[in-house]
Amino acid sequence: MEKKIKKVVLAYSGGLDTSIIIPWLKENYDNCEVIAVSGNVGQGTELEGLEEKAIKTGASKLYVEDLNEEFIKDYVFPTLKAGAAYEGYLLGTAFARPVIAKRIVEIAKAEGADAICHGCTGKGNDQVRFELTIKAFAPDMKIIAPWREWDIKSRNEEIDYAEAHNIPLKINRETNYSKDKNLWHLSHEGLDLEDPANEPQYNKPGFLELGVSPEQAPDKPEYVTISFEKGEPVAVNGEKLSPASIVAKLNEIGGRNGIGLYDVVENRLVGMKSRGVYETPGGTILYKAHEVLETLCLDRDTQHYKELVSKKFAELVYFGQWFTPLRESLSAFVDKTQETVTGEVKLKLYKGNMINAGTTSPYSLYSEEIATFDEDDVYDQTDAGGFINLFGLPIKVKAQTLNKD
Repeated sequence: MEKKIKKVVLAYSGGLDTSIIIPWLKENYDNCEVIAVSGNVGQGTELEGLEEKAIKTGASKLYVEDLNEEFIKDYVFPTLKAGAAYEGYLLGTAFARPVIAKRIVEIAKAEGADAICHGCTGKGNDQVRFELTIKAFAPDMKIIAPWREWDIKSRNEEIDYAEAHNIPLKINRETNYSKDKNLWHLSHEGLDLEDPANEPQYNKPGFLELGVSPEQAPDKPEYVTISFEKGEPVAVNGEKLSPASIVAKLNEIGGRNGIGLYDVVENRLVGMKSRGVYETPGGTILYKAHEVLETLCLDRDTQHYKELVSKKFAELVYFGQWFTPLRESLSAFVDKTQETVTGEVKLKLYKGNMINAGTTSPYSLYSEEIATFDEDDVYDQTDAGGFINLFGLPIKVKAQTLNKD
């Protein structure tokens, strides 16, 4: 017989899903104690008034855990160093889930909880990301996923439930986009975006939250310089900052210049295609700058092989497999490649565009003396003839064989 659930730790955002889950848990799990945990990964104003709301809807207490620096340093930067993007998506939701779920497990253990609950739907990727992390740190913990249990079928029915239980909401039925916000990005899904034929309303007031559309960006370009040490950003425009502060600063700079808008129909882990619109101003700048610096600092074979690794790394992050031997092994490879990825990258930002404006590194493999079109004393062009003869030998032999007749 399954153990009676007396205490549940809930991953709590204060949004529509988790707001109604607290009373639902108490109704369906014999008035169990519900402890809410909110991981602060840069949601900003979304955290305001959460404790009062959680207690009023039936939680016994609320933990608000500041995970910003850990999130950027231990999850975002390793992914950035890998150059990992999933179908062009910079993984803003994906790598925020492991850091939150790991902390929830720690609190659940400290509280002696019988179960952990999350508000992820049965259609999405987040249910996998949360639960794989829970399994990695608490393999025997019961997991409650209301979307896979209750009779509610839509967000409108969720609002009906909330209204019936006097739960205050910050959304309404007309502007009910499904959003996820953290220090790295903001995602938009649902409503008119469910039809890929519809252009996102970038210029509509209130749609974009982290910046402006390229049309609304200044007519004058802005320069930004990023400093890296061993592949990790350490300064913006010469000012040394913490990992979280670097992202916040670049969000401001990128946001006002219309950087980082991405509209994609992506392939979810569960098999369906999903349309999402992402705002990632600072992250887009960092990915661009890091990529540019690597062109100076990585040898050809390492650079090309790392591109293969980055695709697999992105899949692991997107699929929620952060705490796996393969992800850790790939990170070890990536860290080795980054030992000389140190230097500065200047970018010119203009109406959504990022234009290279100069790159320097003490470990640069670029030799102007070798690459020059002018006369030099270090490259013997006659060597190329023998190289081409040997490199093309298989092609020549095949052609001679096929043309014998």
